[in-house]
Amino acid sequence: MNRAASKIRLLMLLRRQGITDVNVLRAVELVPRELFVPTPFRDQAYEDTALPIGHGQTISQPQVVGLMTQALAAGPNDKVLEIGTGSGYQAAILAKIARHVYTVERHRPLLQEAEARFAALRLPNVTARLADGRRGWPEAAPFERILVTAGCIGYPPPDLVEQLAPGGIMVIPLGPDHRALKVVRLRRPLVDGDGECGLQREELWPVRFVPLLPDLAPYPPQCGVG
Repeated sequence: MNRAASKIRLLMLLRRQGITDVNVLRAVELVPRELFVPTPFRDQAYEDTALPIGHGQTISQPQVVGLMTQALAAGPNDKVLEIGTGSGYQAAILAKIARHVYTVERHRPLLQEAEARFAALRLPNVTARLADGRRGWPEAAPFERILVTAGCIGYPPPDLVEQLAPGGIMVIPLGPDHRALKVVRLRRPLVDGDGECGLQREELWPVRFVPLLPDLAPYPPQCGVG
């Protein structure tokens, strides 16, 4: 089966799996996933499976990318922060939907490869940098949308909560440990009551992700999520 037919088959599968947002499906159609997959795995680029990209990281299966992007509900005027650039595929999908994507990666070789792909695909609305994703991108904050593509234990990092704009949405894998992660959608009210940083929480579905690596000292539970 050629790549065009494989992509059509994948799009049909994603629709059956509940991905109905036309902007998300169009982005999946436009972004060539084979460019984000190591050469030995390119024949599997349009299968609904995660694939290794080196450094203990993976490119997420298309179903996960599509569902998380749909849950984020980004629009053409939104500024998006992505934590965990990886191959760059998720950022490229977001770039077809949002106004600008800021993406953070802690592995230099992965970041360099992703930036080369962004340049090759002429995605001027993606800005990437090497940094600790738990710290976000404070100079570019606030963000209307934040997407975290690594598992976080207990609480979302407080710096990311702080950088989420009023009315904004964060989609993040959360759980008591890395064996029990769920994709969670957090919404910041337009007006925070009594100066609190509480977010509205909605659990979506179980998921597996590599961990969001912590700093030397763990974050305290500074912000309630309920």
